[in-house]
Amino acid sequence: MDDQSTVRAADAARGYYETADVDGFYASVWGGEDIHTGIYAHPREAIGAASRRTVERVAAKAADLLGPGRRVLDMGSGYGGAARYLAERFGCRVVALNISESQNRRHREANAARGLGALIEVVTGSFNDVPEPDGSFDVVWSQEALCHSGDRAKTLGEAARVLKPGGAFVFTDIMATPKATAEELAPLAERLAMGRFATLDFYRARLGELGLAPVEFEDLSEHLLTHYIRLTEEVREHGEELAQVISPGYLERLGGNLPLWARASQEGHLAWGIFHAVCAADAR
Repeated sequence: MDDQSTVRAADAARGYYETADVDGFYASVWGGEDIHTGIYAHPREAIGAASRRTVERVAAKAADLLGPGRRVLDMGSGYGGAARYLAERFGCRVVALNISESQNRRHREANAARGLGALIEVVTGSFNDVPEPDGSFDVVWSQEALCHSGDRAKTLGEAARVLKPGGAFVFTDIMATPKATAEELAPLAERLAMGRFATLDFYRARLGELGLAPVEFEDLSEHLLTHYIRLTEEVREHGEELAQVISPGYLERLGGNLPLWARASQEGHLAWGIFHAVCAADAR
């Protein structure tokens, strides 16, 4: 992947998340805290509650490395819900790296309101060029952000570089399964202003090459269908309210695009879950 492709992907992600329509959608439907796929206790559960359960499940994978004096890098931190959870629950210090300055402003304001400014440093930048020295973090964390990387191999390399020996890389991402066709996935990727979806095999292979082993994956793909059905329901049921914060054109596009995600999930063309990999002492 050349540098221009990486820059274009970063610009696309920044442009996507800094639009008023996208910000209004995420803030309204998810509540402006977590904007990630949820683990659902029942089909009608609130999206925000299910998304928070995902944060808790990911944190449990690396709980032995979290606590006062520990450092976490959140790659693609969004509105900062995960960073605040980690700081409040475990007392660890979090560097929240995110490319959207509009999201970062909201993130800093929420941190200040909850007295977490001293534990969370919000940094505007790219996860393909992490502004930290080698071996800086006990945990590297990411939730559905790697899909926006223009060079995922490089992004994973940065995650491995900044991990301490024995540190853990925990992340989630939505991936394509072998059943999926490029034609089917194109409109899904287009809405998120991203390139191709990664695959489970890609992540396993690349993490292994980087000396992050063993690579564990908890398959939670069953929740994708519920998640996209819930998003579709929220848009339909609260269309009048959403029309106050997003444009009619974007609302119409959501109404047409979200069912495509639900169908792809139902047909087993998308996969999702939690990766956990450990940085070996001799990885570098």
